[in-house]
Amino acid sequence: MDKTKLLDKLGADKEDRLLLAKVLDRAEQSHSRNIPASTDFLSPQQRVMAQELLHLAGIPETAYAALGGYEGAERTILLFLPDWLEAEDAQSQSPLRFLRASFRKEYHLTHRDFLGSLMGMGIIREKVGDILVGEDEADLIVLDSVASFLLESWISAGRAKLTVSEIPGEYLHIPQVRCEEVRDTVSSLRLDAVASTGFRLARGKAAALVESGKVQVNWRECTKPDHLLAEGDTVSARGFGKFELTEVGGTTKKGRISIVVKRFI
Repeated sequence: MDKTKLLDKLGADKEDRLLLAKVLDRAEQSHSRNIPASTDFLSPQQRVMAQELLHLAGIPETAYAALGGYEGAERTILLFLPDWLEAEDAQSQSPLRFLRASFRKEYHLTHRDFLGSLMGMGIIREKVGDILVGEDEADLIVLDSVASFLLESWISAGRAKLTVSEIPGEYLHIPQVRCEEVRDTVSSLRLDAVASTGFRLARGKAAALVESGKVQVNWRECTKPDHLLAEGDTVSARGFGKFELTEVGGTTKKGRISIVVKRFI
């Protein structure tokens, strides 16, 4: 199946088609030249679409690795592996580099401050992975193609002066994920019913949120309130955060299903 037919089958829109076409190009480059080839950073939603496309193209998951710099990274690249490179050795060919931007903590810089500063320097979002902000420093995962420029030229974010240095990946300061566990019972595993618990909304408002197109299930948009969730599914919504359905238990005497939801704070 050629590239156009693959993209048509996936139902990708105009913007996504360009990104996904680049993913296929990198896969073909790796295969034809027998060299490692990688994408830019992908959001979770983009990564899911890319993996679906690669599956349609007959490219197995063993032919590439998702790398984000640390376990659980939200933004990742896909590194396509030539025949001579095993998945466990993918890090040796990774184009990722790790920077630490230090600042005086009284400036209270946020993720938005750093991202805005990078965009102002002409760095596009796809060249930057996760930005891990602490009290007086932020660790960034970036592509090799922009790392040297940032080391030489990045001097401020917001009103704060920055001192930027390169660090080994194992020195990343990874913020602890804050979450809370919520136990509840629901009438069914419908998306609107579980989202009512996960987002602390009345069920009618949860259904309206889903229908508005703002909700994603496992990083894919879902507009059907009656979509059935399964244990392990992640649900996110713009403006409401995300939660994971971590456990589906038995049925109560009243016919309701016990669930455990991990809500990220």
